[in-house]
Amino acid sequence: MNYEEFRREYLAGGLRREMLASCPIAQFETWLQQAVAGNIADPTAMVLATVDEHGGPWQRIVLLKGVSTRGFVFYTNYSSAKAADISREPQVSLLFPWNMLERQVIVAGRAERLSALESARYFLSRPRESQLAALASRQSRPISARAVLESQMNALRRKFAEGDIPVPDFWGGYRVVPQRIEFWQGGAHRLHDRFRYYRDGDGWRIERLQP
Repeated sequence: MNYEEFRREYLAGGLRREMLASCPIAQFETWLQQAVAGNIADPTAMVLATVDEHGGPWQRIVLLKGVSTRGFVFYTNYSSAKAADISREPQVSLLFPWNMLERQVIVAGRAERLSALESARYFLSRPRESQLAALASRQSRPISARAVLESQMNALRRKFAEGDIPVPDFWGGYRVVPQRIEFWQGGAHRLHDRFRYYRDGDGWRIERLQP
């Protein structure tokens, strides 16, 4: 197979400065709503990039669970590899790959833990099986077989057959406070449109970037 032949033109539409909101979060929410309306699979899926203990980048997909002018929220196990990376280097990057719309959004910022109250509020809103899974998995740690994980899950089902499931102290959320946000719209003949928002005091500055 010749992968060099895989190409297509991006003709969904251009992006101009006058089309942009002054606040990147407002612009992001507009694009996210359009991604949802476009029936894109997993529109809230985002690639989270961190730096590991060897100084190398590592990426994985997580789900966006909240966005505001304060930042972008996701949840995880605080003992996971991503959490360990963040504890050493809180500067992270997010990527929203909305390929069907010929768009992507890239966020660079600092990841900060949510309060215990914020994390507990979201945990208690999750389906019961998801709550149990958070307790059962010691995320990112080796395990000998899937059967061991399933056994741990079944044991928790029996233990908490009645009553509420406690919020684990090793689980919670992060908010990525953005410093830069780039909006990319595919263009014909690879002349893509790119605009990057930078923090500028209490506001934002917008620059067009060459493709």
